[in-house]
Amino acid sequence: MPDFVHLHVHSEFSLLDGANRIKDLPKRAKELGMDSIAITDHGVMFGVVDFYKACKAEGVKPIIGCEVYVAPRTRFDKEANIDNHYYHLILLAKNQTGYKNLSRLVSMGFTEGFYYKPRIDYEILEKYHEGLIALSACLAGNVNREILNDNIEKAEEIALWHKNLFGEDYYLEIQPNGLPEQVLVNQKLIEMSKKLNIPLVATNDAHYLKKEDAYNHEILLCIQTGKRMTDEDRMRMGTDEFYIKSPEEMAEYFKNVPEAIENTVKIAEKCNVEFEFGNTKLPNYEVPKEFATHTDYFIHLSTEGLKRRYGENPPKEIKDRFEYELSVIEKMGYVDYFLIVWDFINYARTNGISVGPRTWFGCRFNSCIRIRNNRYRPNKI
Repeated sequence: MPDFVHLHVHSEFSLLDGANRIKDLPKRAKELGMDSIAITDHGVMFGVVDFYKACKAEGVKPIIGCEVYVAPRTRFDKEANIDNHYYHLILLAKNQTGYKNLSRLVSMGFTEGFYYKPRIDYEILEKYHEGLIALSACLAGNVNREILNDNIEKAEEIALWHKNLFGEDYYLEIQPNGLPEQVLVNQKLIEMSKKLNIPLVATNDAHYLKKEDAYNHEILLCIQTGKRMTDEDRMRMGTDEFYIKSPEEMAEYFKNVPEAIENTVKIAEKCNVEFEFGNTKLPNYEVPKEFATHTDYFIHLSTEGLKRRYGENPPKEIKDRFEYELSVIEKMGYVDYFLIVWDFINYARTNGISVGPRTWFGCRFNSCIRIRNNRYRPNKI
């Protein structure tokens, strides 16, 4: 059986466009004899943690990625009929740096580039490309769009830009979906690969698990676009080939370019992102020099708050509750967290910024440092 890894896969988090359940992806990969599989949802990374856990549970290596939307101009341009024609690009994280950069790019796509879709642009791609592998994507990729527009020179120019940025980590992506446009693009990409010395990689842009799931995926597209299955002008994929194909199927289709299959394994070997769970990481809060530990400073702030509210000699029940609350916070390891939250709340109040009742994120806070009110309410802590 040939070795092959799916590197272009959409899960249920490609909303109304991906019919693959995350829990099913590693199981299917394992059934087909594959030891790795990627997740590359459209513009988002909402499913990567669940995907990572599901893969680990099945003994399958998770490859973390995203099919990002690239703005035709800049991420700040938002003009109708121009800037809504975005391009696709597959990005895969090789390491922790790559994962952080991918997360940063996807976040900036929402916070800065959102226009119909969360979009990035070449400026931030150039800035945050370290640790990433790029694939030229589907027919909606920039290189492929220019090929279909019969602008080979422009397609080569775009491909060379990516090659100069990513080096050996940029690949021209060919797919076996049988669409006439894809057949043409595959042919041109193979020629371009030889001419520009850019490696090929085979993917299948998998939107559903098995071939027989194509109909269900069509229904998803109808829900997304507000159409009926009987509508002649509805959006459709045009083929039932966008599923998790076996290594044999992929190798048979691309038997004339076996390096495209081999490169999937090489890419998978490059991608080694690990997530750490169960270890809370907080920024280091700098306490004043006169305090030896964070706990000393926390007790100091709390004690001062107690004095402001109840004087130098608070009632015994209040003092007992005060000491109990402090002990709970300290035992649970939340001293640093409380100091961090107190710091930005204190800054907001000092600078005239409104602080709402939800700012404390629903945590249990003792009476001495609660800023919501000055009353002791033992039954409503």
